[in-house]
Amino acid sequence: MILEMKVPSPGESIKEVEIATWLVKDGDYVEKDQAIAEVDSDKATLELPAEASGIITLKAEEGDAVAVGAVVCLIDTSAAKPSGAAPAVAEVKTEAPKAEVKVEAPKAAPAPATTYATQAPSPAARKILDEKNIQPTDIVGTGKGGRITKDDAVNAVPSMGTPTGGSRGSERTKLSMLRRKVAERLVSAKNETAMLTTFNEVDMTNIYALRDQYKEEFKAKHGLGLGFMSFFTKAVTRALQLYPDVNSMIDGQEKIAYDFCDISVAVSGPKGLMVPVMRSAETLSFRGVEAEIKRLALRARDGQITVDEMTGGTFTISNGGVFGSMLSTPIINPPQSGILGMHNVVERAIVKNGQIVIAPVMFVALSYDHRIIDGRESVGFLVAVKEALENPIEILMNNNPKKALEL
Repeated sequence: MILEMKVPSPGESIKEVEIATWLVKDGDYVEKDQAIAEVDSDKATLELPAEASGIITLKAEEGDAVAVGAVVCLIDTSAAKPSGAAPAVAEVKTEAPKAEVKVEAPKAAPAPATTYATQAPSPAARKILDEKNIQPTDIVGTGKGGRITKDDAVNAVPSMGTPTGGSRGSERTKLSMLRRKVAERLVSAKNETAMLTTFNEVDMTNIYALRDQYKEEFKAKHGLGLGFMSFFTKAVTRALQLYPDVNSMIDGQEKIAYDFCDISVAVSGPKGLMVPVMRSAETLSFRGVEAEIKRLALRARDGQITVDEMTGGTFTISNGGVFGSMLSTPIINPPQSGILGMHNVVERAIVKNGQIVIAPVMFVALSYDHRIIDGRESVGFLVAVKEALENPIEILMNNNPKKALEL
């Protein structure tokens, strides 16, 4: 029996996916539920499991855009599983690429990088070379018989000295569907929102002291690290409740306001930036935030994050500080209206009680959509975040750190 495997729908709004990587080869025997391919949607990378056991025939190439519901492979479920003869088949298959490499190699040989043009440039090419003050013997012609074409002249770069070796190659690869969608959304956010950024700085002294005092006990009790993200998430959800316009978004000519805080957290995954969502973050304890962030980060790293887990956030927190960023202007994650950028912590000279002291300071940035959030709300929100982070015991822990940390 021949089973047609069709592309399942990764989400309600997704109409097509892209075959990122085939994890099996044409003619392989696959087991039911074995991952046979990785497919990119515009929101996530997902694994495609085999629906049955049998010999597989691929019907799409890597990089192909395939509509949801289209057939991507056939599985012959009546085929017997290969026995001890399978390794011999594998050896034959591994030899084939070697033969192809030998065939391809001579194609690169006729035009080595050190070959100079033996024909005069075309008139148009000569004019361009003269304008650039480049000698024809300094570039390689790609025209017939080594003739320098107009394109060769346009692409020629004036020599800045005698080449002394080293690689000067380049590679062109197709962007994944996920990366193309991220690029599209970023450009859309810049073009379709009235984005503005306001900045502040946070003295992290008290948070450092709390972490130093309780991190070992917290880890022993909960098996989790006590990081900055739990403090920032608690500070953000409090500020969103004080300034609800920051936790709203525009839909046409209407404003949608939320009485919950679904916090999107930007994390780096193997396929690029992922933004999974912590649901109802305002209800989570410090332990709950740390556990959820760890869970989502591991799923993003392992490529297991789902579309549902990255949909529906009301506000985003991005921590560029883990990569060493001092200051940035984060781009809004549409259709949200605000994003908070965290940065690295550096010891700086600040004034406390009329005295210049050294303290660990983090710059923070709030980018917001000025169409729906006014300056008073944006600045007030960021000040509220700063106040909570500089006075965490009083504002975030109700003067009882052990209870807040569930110790």
